[in-house]
Amino acid sequence: MIPSPESQDAHPSLPGLLTRCARTAGGIAFAGALALGGAGVAAADPSDDGDLETTTLSSSAQDDATQYWTAERMESASPAAELVADEEVADGQVESSATESISAVAADPQVRAESQEASGRSAEAGTAAAGTDHVGKVFFTVGGTDYVCSGNAVASGNGSTVSTAGHCVNSAGTWADNWVFAPGYDEGSTPYGLWGASDLYATDQWVDAEDMNYDIAFAVVEPESGSANLTDAVGGSGIEFNTRRGALYTSYGYPAAAPFDGESLEQCQGVGSDDTIGGTDDQAIDCDMTGGSSGGPWFVGEDASGYQISVNSFGYRTQPDVMYGPYLGDVAQDIYEAAAVA
Repeated sequence: MIPSPESQDAHPSLPGLLTRCARTAGGIAFAGALALGGAGVAAADPSDDGDLETTTLSSSAQDDATQYWTAERMESASPAAELVADEEVADGQVESSATESISAVAADPQVRAESQEASGRSAEAGTAAAGTDHVGKVFFTVGGTDYVCSGNAVASGNGSTVSTAGHCVNSAGTWADNWVFAPGYDEGSTPYGLWGASDLYATDQWVDAEDMNYDIAFAVVEPESGSANLTDAVGGSGIEFNTRRGALYTSYGYPAAAPFDGESLEQCQGVGSDDTIGGTDDQAIDCDMTGGSSGGPWFVGEDASGYQISVNSFGYRTQPDVMYGPYLGDVAQDIYEAAAVA
């Protein structure tokens, strides 16, 4: 287990802040899919273990999921741009009395994630494969509607852990089903097959309140047939927590809303800056990726060879071409550690 530094995430929750999937003009839109309804999805009862929420999917549910995602369904899965909530935010500002009490996370020593031995790769050397085959698309169903996000294979003790956004696994307390990861997806091709989720992990802050400071999730996956480790098949990225803010970041994802079509991996790059609009602890970079890119990884540096430090999460409608990603602190580290050894 990684030694935990003093918590840097002990900030007040933001009640009512940035909730649901998208706001009307002047509000907020998620970078990836988030359902508006919670009916119609059968899932195991989540655990109540501190900041951790999790659900387990049966072997038969995994088999059903990989069979469910035909090429046609993958192509027609909805990005967040097609989901519009009814709420409005006055003057394009996030209304929350708690925002002023949210402070920036101080620069503290970096904490390296465990996992290098199990995956057979060295995070010190940059665990990303030569390309970006460890980045892929995430497909899932909530409330009878199919959605698409992005994800990334991260180094882990079990070798089969995927990072994504919290809203790509749970909506308004309802867990997704038919959840699969398609690493290396390209123009309809799934060269490494579909990997069905056996377990989904999210933060209590996301599941209970959809707090954007905690829009991070992990999935443990298994191959369509046989037994194999994800990182053995596609490589994986090292992951860091409690990192210094304001570095140069490169993000990846599969934006599916116009002007993109979700068929190819896209990237953005920029120096992280603080949220001056809604007061979250998230960092922002210049990025024009749209719905479907949620959950795609942010790496330190100019390519995917660095450590992952965040995921694509959301953007403000009044601030076009800017992407926000959550700061991965102690809470994110806790759910990663739980997923990495599952």
